[in-house]
Amino acid sequence: MPDNIEELRAALLQRREDLTGLSALSAGSRDAVELDQSRVGRLSRMDALQQQEMAKASESQRSQQVARIDAALARIASGDFGYCLDCGEEIAAKRLAVDPATPLCIDCATGR
Repeated sequence: MPDNIEELRAALLQRREDLTGLSALSAGSRDAVELDQSRVGRLSRMDALQQQEMAKASESQRSQQVARIDAALARIASGDFGYCLDCGEEIAAKRLAVDPATPLCIDCATGR
């Protein structure tokens, strides 16, 4: 387990809080688009639908990142943090510093 585990844990918790906040702020942009033709033109509706889909895709990515963070926090709690899920080798400290939620060493992540 890395020496700076508490720093990495704090970074994970902060990133999780940031993502959750972004998710709450963007909730309205994922709402259903009103299709009232008397109020909004066709191109405006198409633009609104496109923006809604982009907001949904961003939310999906945020959800995946939160899941990765939760998994990393669970590994910290269990004492398995810092070890590759595929090969079991220790993940480089520099790699964890860049992304503390990473579950794989560089060799397994790149398929070497």
